[in-house]
Order: sequence, then structure tokens, then C-alpha cells
Amino acid sequence: MLEEFKKFVSRGNVIDMAVGIIIGAAFGKIVTSLVNDIVMPPIGLVLGGINFKDMFVALNGQSYPSAQAAQQASAPAIYYGNFINTVIEFVVVAFVIFLLIKGINKLKQPPKAEAPTTKECPYCKTVIPLAAVRCPNCTSDLKGA
Repeated sequence: MLEEFKKFVSRGNVIDMAVGIIIGAAFGKIVTSLVNDIVMPPIGLVLGGINFKDMFVALNGQSYPSAQAAQQASAPAIYYGNFINTVIEFVVVAFVIFLLIKGINKLKQPPKAEAPTTKECPYCKTVIPLAAVRCPNCTSDLKGA
């Protein structure tokens, strides 16, 4: 069983997957910072100085000055500002993954072959133009071939 596990772990797919997960976790932190520190402040400024982290609805009917104050009071609340941040993070990650997959697929596609301009005479095997109806070497009629 140990030998079987060793074979499984040493396969390239498992190692590639592990590297992908580690890079993905680090990339997630970068995207979170990008959204929270760079994207959301200008959006909040354009929308009238809104801080999305302070957007919430207290379910107990009381009013709190910030989301942090509501959390400290253990008030039941819906923190929809954090949800908006998370949705934007997801969109950024999904777009980057889309671009990455699109680039990888473009690299994997074989170059398009040009349309043939010549053909081979079925009788003498000479290479002749595609539109030829008679072979210039053996003078065979190619219409019936």
C-alpha cells in the first residue's frame, strides 16, 4: 500500500495540482488585496464616499455606527458590503483564469494548414496543379480519376 501511495504522489499530475493549489492560494491573497485596497476605494469614492466594509443591515433593529461595532456587540446582521467585495474578487479571479486558459489553448492549437495547391497524378504519381484535368507528364485524363 505504501508503494502504491508513493507511485500516486510521484505522478506529475499530483505534483502539478499541488503547485497549482499553492500558487492559487497566494494569488487569492493578491486578488483580495487588489479588490479591497485598490479597486473598492475609488468605487466607494465615486458612489459618495461609501466604505463597502461598513455596508450591513442589523437584524435586531438597532443602529450601529460601523460593521465592526455590530460585530463587537454580537448583533445579528447581514454584511452585504463584504459580499460585494467577495463577488468582485471572484469576477477578477474568473477573468484572470479565463485569460490564462485562453492563452494556454492558443499555445496548444496546431497551426492551421494551408489549403493544398497541388495534387498527385494517380497514374504516374507526378505532382501537378490542383486544377489540372490532364497530367502534363503522362497525359492521362484526370476527370475520371
